[in-house]
Amino acid sequence: MNLRERIAAALKDAMKSRDAERLSTLRLINAAIKDKEIALRGEGGEAGLGDAEVMAILARMVKQRQESARAYEEGGRLELAEKEREEIRVIEEFLPRQLDAAEVRDAIDAAIAETGASSIRDMGKVMAALKAKHSGQMDFGAAGALVKERLA
Repeated sequence: MNLRERIAAALKDAMKSRDAERLSTLRLINAAIKDKEIALRGEGGEAGLGDAEVMAILARMVKQRQESARAYEEGGRLELAEKEREEIRVIEEFLPRQLDAAEVRDAIDAAIAETGASSIRDMGKVMAALKAKHSGQMDFGAAGALVKERLA
């Protein structure tokens, strides 16, 4: 069962159980996926999205909600921040488990060894190897800083 099918099944379950908050979030996920498909069709690309593209959309949605929750907390709107966190929990059900800090360091070390990287000029190779093996499992912005630090 691919990611789109899992999302569709979860949507049906939420409808049956009348879970309004979960249903709302799942509909937002579907809308984001369809928006991306329409944009690709407009550019002459393929109509269907693969699991990797869907995971990228979900990761972007999580990041947006984390930023919103932080902004709501700073503004004293705790009920809205909690709503954003609930949406994050639903979205993360469809993403692979995130690596912890130690696992990220181990993955970076393995990628450096695998690519034979020795200087900062090899950073692109290391990042490509990390993205190939750990797509959706780590924040590549933070990982990039760690790779840079290791190769410097």
